[in-house]
Amino acid sequence: MIDLAEQTRLLGELPQELEVLAGAIDTVRAGEISRPVREIVPIAVRAHDLSIRCLKQLDTLAGSQYAVMKDGHENLAFVAEATVRVSLVSTLCSYGITGRTEALLYEGTDETPETSRGYLAEANEELRQAAGTYRVLAQNLSRRLASAAARAEDQRRIERALARRGPAPETPAHSPSPASGRCR
Repeated sequence: MIDLAEQTRLLGELPQELEVLAGAIDTVRAGEISRPVREIVPIAVRAHDLSIRCLKQLDTLAGSQYAVMKDGHENLAFVAEATVRVSLVSTLCSYGITGRTEALLYEGTDETPETSRGYLAEANEELRQAAGTYRVLAQNLSRRLASAAARAEDQRRIERALARRGPAPETPAHSPSPASGRCR
């Protein structure tokens, strides 16, 4: 069992972090993008770090009582979708770097930063969609945890799910140590 209040807090923190990242993207997008590696890579790294956090939280929620709560599977699908969006932001930023470096390296390519700006605009849209999804998920979970009736309904669902799984396997009183397995 995980602490759902803590997971609600974590879900609730993500929208603000994603909006801060979107602001950083807006700042770079509005500029000349003359040094795409220096300007965009830090954003791509932040997006990548956030996507790892989101993936870890998705894994935590999927293996917990959250999955069997009312609308749990549907909510997990939304968490997965938002996670993919955050992950996509890192990729779009990388394309934004490549789009600009191609202009600096090869003749006959678009010398303006429009290609990079386009990718960065797509990245911002993904961030805003993910932020909205996380905000709604955090609010919904918070409401369920605040409602005694919803908590009781979820507890019954959790107990039924645990009963279907059966009792946890018992661990033997003595398990052989790695050294005692082979005596040579």
